[in-house]
Amino acid sequence: MENIDVMVLRAVAQWRSSGKRALLATVIRTWGSSPRPIGSIMALCETGAVVGSVSGGCIEDDLIDRYTKAYALTTRASKDPSTAPQELPAGPPQSVKYGITADEAHRFGLPCGGTLELLLEFDPDAQSLNELIRELEQGQLIQRQVNLKNGEVLLIPCQTPAELTVDEHHLVNTFGPEYRMLLIGAGQMAEYLATMAKFNGFSVTVCDPRQEYSAAWSVPGVALSQAMPDDEVTTFKPDRRTCVIALSHDPKLDDLALLEALNSDAFYVGAIGSRRNNLARKERLKEHFDVPQKNIDRLKGPIGLYIGSKTPAEIAVSIMAEVLAVKNDVPIAKEHEVMHAKNRLSV
Repeated sequence: MENIDVMVLRAVAQWRSSGKRALLATVIRTWGSSPRPIGSIMALCETGAVVGSVSGGCIEDDLIDRYTKAYALTTRASKDPSTAPQELPAGPPQSVKYGITADEAHRFGLPCGGTLELLLEFDPDAQSLNELIRELEQGQLIQRQVNLKNGEVLLIPCQTPAELTVDEHHLVNTFGPEYRMLLIGAGQMAEYLATMAKFNGFSVTVCDPRQEYSAAWSVPGVALSQAMPDDEVTTFKPDRRTCVIALSHDPKLDDLALLEALNSDAFYVGAIGSRRNNLARKERLKEHFDVPQKNIDRLKGPIGLYIGSKTPAEIAVSIMAEVLAVKNDVPIAKEHEVMHAKNRLSV
């Protein structure tokens, strides 16, 4: 499954390229509690098709009713065009607020006191959208700058992620390429974790040079490499939107991959194994490969959040939860880390 932003952009680009009218909605401000963060986007076609989300569903329903009910009525009234309602608006972007009053917050399903403001772009340019998608597919970070006076769009390559900004002249929203996950080892654990990562919008690659494992790999939508793990990590070029997780239980494979990954910009590097195996692994990396202590300190292990998991599926859930917490810059309390939790329970 693609990153949700890419899915939204791809949908609206396809609609516009095929001649359909559409709008692109962006959450630009929130007050109080809000169901979706600033920068969230949603695409709405004149047919009523929706991709993405700006709320729990009620605001989407209102936008459909407001801007696509006319399409259905026009279809039924095609024999008498004079009775057709007004279509989607044209012209520059418009802003709309939801949840200003308690009644509206209740009507639109917003949390108590929640208010959000959307920017609606009508019939965004297909060529610009397709160009943005191509840049994202090539791993480029892009700022999409929208002129609020005339709707014109400027795409600007950038090096670091940034929060959405909006003023009286421009909306600037930064779009990044998909988050990527590289798994070392094509065993059962990798199958569960790869599937969960796909549903969370990660592009997943599994690396395993062992024929007996790679030959049995069958998870759709996941790339498979039979290269040596250290070579694969080097080719992969991990960046700040990449995580590398060693799952093979074979030090000859896992250690080589970790050696390269710890020297990269990957936001998460981890390896499966017990507390004892994790300590032994860190000693090997330090003594045999002369890995700097600051890099060793980056290594996650035992990986996952402590949820009392026993089965491969449950362990994969705990690992995915930890990856998402690190990705979202959420501090993880020590009592939720596997090592500290098990140490406390074993006392």
